[in-house]
Amino acid sequence: MTKNSSTEAPTKNLGDLILTIDNGTQSVRALIFDLQGNLVAKSRIELEAYFSNNPGWAEQEADYFWQMLAQCCQQLWQQNDVIENGYRERITAVTVTTQRGTVVNLDKNDKPLRPAILWLDQRLCQQNKAMPWYWRAAFATIGQSKVIDYFRRKSQANWLEQNEPSVWQQTEKYLLLSGFLTHKLTGQFKDSVGSIVGYLPFDYKKQNWAGRWDWKWHALPVKPSMLPTLVKPGEVLGTITETAAKATGLKAGIKLIASASDKACEVLGSGCISPDTASLSYGTTATINTNNAKYVEPQAFIPPYPSAIPEHFNSEVMIYRGFWMVNWFKKEFGQSEIEKAQTLGVSAESLFDQLVAQVPPGSMGLMLQPYWSPGLKNLEAKGAIIGFGDVHTRAHIYRSILEGLAYALREGKESLEKRQKKKITRLIVSGGGSQSDAALQLTADIFNLPAHRPHTFETSGLGAAINAAVGKGYFDNYQQAIDAMTRIEQSFLPNKQNVQLYNKLYSRVYKKMYRQLKPIYQDIKKITGYPE
Repeated sequence: MTKNSSTEAPTKNLGDLILTIDNGTQSVRALIFDLQGNLVAKSRIELEAYFSNNPGWAEQEADYFWQMLAQCCQQLWQQNDVIENGYRERITAVTVTTQRGTVVNLDKNDKPLRPAILWLDQRLCQQNKAMPWYWRAAFATIGQSKVIDYFRRKSQANWLEQNEPSVWQQTEKYLLLSGFLTHKLTGQFKDSVGSIVGYLPFDYKKQNWAGRWDWKWHALPVKPSMLPTLVKPGEVLGTITETAAKATGLKAGIKLIASASDKACEVLGSGCISPDTASLSYGTTATINTNNAKYVEPQAFIPPYPSAIPEHFNSEVMIYRGFWMVNWFKKEFGQSEIEKAQTLGVSAESLFDQLVAQVPPGSMGLMLQPYWSPGLKNLEAKGAIIGFGDVHTRAHIYRSILEGLAYALREGKESLEKRQKKKITRLIVSGGGSQSDAALQLTADIFNLPAHRPHTFETSGLGAAINAAVGKGYFDNYQQAIDAMTRIEQSFLPNKQNVQLYNKLYSRVYKKMYRQLKPIYQDIKKITGYPE
């Protein structure tokens, strides 16, 4: 197990606290955790996730993220419990975890040159200049030419060089949101290895910027000088500057400790440390992850991402815009539940759980394939719902969304088991969707495994706090920190009758859907041009 790399070894004071700042897609949260993993105080500000000046674009002002982060912290210090219990003075370390893949261009004066391009952005650049012949030959030999072409077209750096050349020419630093916020807090151009996920010249196997001769330097216009210095999770990124302290209310001089991306922190905060335990994230993007000490590609030629545990890897299968589909359903078909929830003073989720309960397992044959947005391995994919009859209602559609996501993640589980050569025997489910009892029960039934809900909803923030706790020397290693700071709140066991039904639907219907529909998707794309 990885040891704490910090030279600090403070006396463990159970009153000490850690502040995690979690900058997600839809909100920013300032979270105070104690060394038992309890969330003792929280401030949350909803974000305008993005604006879109063109179809498919997703942008946000970089300084907006900073301003909302500062406001969220200031709001935290005003809470009565925080004041009365002296929480602010008891904070010994700060850490930041963010959404993945959002990029910021800074000029020579460290000012943003344009809005940040978010991970949700769907723009593609034109096919740029040809790669050297030897790389083209190598990619053709292994059958990955299309994937490499997509990587180049999807790269925000290539799009900027083509479409906003003056911006690219003025770009002194090219950072992920995590690196940008680190700079605003400490003045340092540093970032965590655990945060590097995106279309960047990064070597996932070595967990460092790509070597001099790596093909990514030919595929992208990024120069090494544009990139931040990388440090491992648990190491110090810098100290809070006087300017940042004034903006946020943090104590100047307190250490900012590296954590990792929100998904990696979610895996750690769920207590998933060995490959036999899978972390399911029912968030905007639905994922299934296992943590491995070795490099295990979740699919051929798709790299595992850096773990929040130094020198470990997260093998991940992603359903792009997974639980976003639930929000899509609520927006398009669920206004009556939302309005009723406001009138009754209850959560809309509780009413949607009632909607699911109206429908039997299997949604009376309604089967959904959750590819509302395509992925890297199925670029032509679209979403599909089949099996409609006159008995089906909104409730059936809603349940079929939850079931479709669980089917897709079960498929990911089977792929991970094959790749890592180890069975998954346990599921920890986090993210917004994990608050639904109905979602967890049908997950247990479809996977035929117990589905566990962690003691806190804020598993991403907790994972980041674990990084800080190990980095500060409160724990000797990550296993010790996980044992102290994570635990299960509720477990959902498979229902044998439902398991039998779901096994038949999964093996005889769901697993055949994509193969059968793929030629139709390809024809739709040829005729309409969508998705690009």
